[in-house]
Amino acid sequence: MSFSIVGPHWRKPTPVASDRLAVHDLTPDQLQPISLQAVNGWDVRWQLMLFRVLLPVNTLMRFGVDPITLTDAQGRPALRAIPGEGANSIRLELYHAADAVDALVEMELADTPFNQLEVLWVAIQDPQSPRFDIDVTPDGTPTLRGILRRNLAAEEAALRAGLAPGQVRRGLGTLDRMAAHLESFMACLNQRQYFVQPLYYHTAVLFERLGFSYIYGQARMEEIGRGFAPGGELRARLDGATPFRAPALADTVRGRAWAIHDGVMGRDWDRVRMVKRLGLHAGVDTCPNVPW
Repeated sequence: MSFSIVGPHWRKPTPVASDRLAVHDLTPDQLQPISLQAVNGWDVRWQLMLFRVLLPVNTLMRFGVDPITLTDAQGRPALRAIPGEGANSIRLELYHAADAVDALVEMELADTPFNQLEVLWVAIQDPQSPRFDIDVTPDGTPTLRGILRRNLAAEEAALRAGLAPGQVRRGLGTLDRMAAHLESFMACLNQRQYFVQPLYYHTAVLFERLGFSYIYGQARMEEIGRGFAPGGELRARLDGATPFRAPALADTVRGRAWAIHDGVMGRDWDRVRMVKRLGLHAGVDTCPNVPW
C-alpha cells in the first residue's frame, strides 16, 4: 500500500516571471542596538507590536486574554505599559482581568549606561491562587517584597504553602518560556545579551538553569552551595530558631533561599549580577543536584 502526503487537488505552482519578483535583502550592513528610551518614543502601535513578542500566547489563552486585542474576557484592556523615570525604563503589567489585584505577568526593563538592556524584575504568577501579603506589613506599609522590611506572618504562611521569598502568589512554572520570549525581544532590538540582578538566591539559581552566566557573584554562590552541603557552616546554623531556619531547608533551593532571606549568612544578599547571551547556555551550576 502506498499513499501520498499531498491532497488530491494539489497542483504544481505556476512559475512566476523573474521580472515580477522583488527580492529584498533583509540583512543590513550595520545594526545598532535599540534602546528602551528610543522605544518609548515610538508610536503606540509599533510599541504594541514589539511588546507582543514578550507575551506567551498559551498563558494568555489559559486565562482568557485575547492575544490580538490584549483584552480580558469582558473586552477590557489587559496590558499596561508604564514608562519609567527618564524614559529609559518601562514596566509591563498584563492582567487576566482589568480589575484584578495582581498581574498575571509583570516585567520591568531598563537601559544600562552602555546602551544594553537589563531586566529589573520579572514575575509570572497564577492570579487565581491564594495571595500572601508578603509585599505589605499588617498596617499596609510596602515591604519591597520583603527586602526593605518583612511581614513575618505572611512569609511563614507563604513558606508553608511552597512559595519562595518575594512571591505573593504561586508561580506558573513557565519562566523558561518567558526567557525564550525575552531572547526574541532582545533580538528585535538588535541586542545580543541582556543582564539581570537577582533579588533572591533562588532566582539566581533559576537563571543559572536557564543558561545565564555571572558577571560577578559566582564565587559567592559556590560558597553558599558548600555552606549548605553536609558539614557546611550554613547548614549548621539551621537550628530551628525561626520557621525559616528549619534544618530540612538546607536540602532544597527554595529552603536555602528562605534561610538566606532570614539572614542566616549574617550579611545582606547582594552583589550578584548575571548575563544571558542569545542562543547560548553557559552551563553554570553552583548547586548541582539540589532540587527546587
